[in-house]
Amino acid sequence: MPRRRLLPCTLFLGLATCAPAQPPGDGAAASGGCDPRFRVVNASGLPVERLFFSPANLNAWGADQLGDRMLPPGRTLGFAAANPGAYDFRVVWTNGQAAELRAVNLCTASNIVITNGSLNAS
Repeated sequence: MPRRRLLPCTLFLGLATCAPAQPPGDGAAASGGCDPRFRVVNASGLPVERLFFSPANLNAWGADQLGDRMLPPGRTLGFAAANPGAYDFRVVWTNGQAAELRAVNLCTASNIVITNGSLNAS
């Protein structure tokens, strides 16, 4: 699996792929029958320090979606992808460990669940 490079946010101003949003619901009509909104659920025992997601066909992660926030255990955040399709996800916990999940189809998965040491889509 190729490694992705973390690129500064300024390189992605024209290619922004995501923005905070409401949880999945009735936004399917706006994206041709696919609702690109999803939730990230921290079901692990540690806070998540960094969260990245990008279209699966890109070879870079882009900006940390948490910014200066953390995602504590038991908490959920909602996001929306700019376009429907397959996305890759990466999280980094406060202990420095990281996990990745590749090629998640946001037309069929609306939850990214962070567990101890891994990510799952449902």
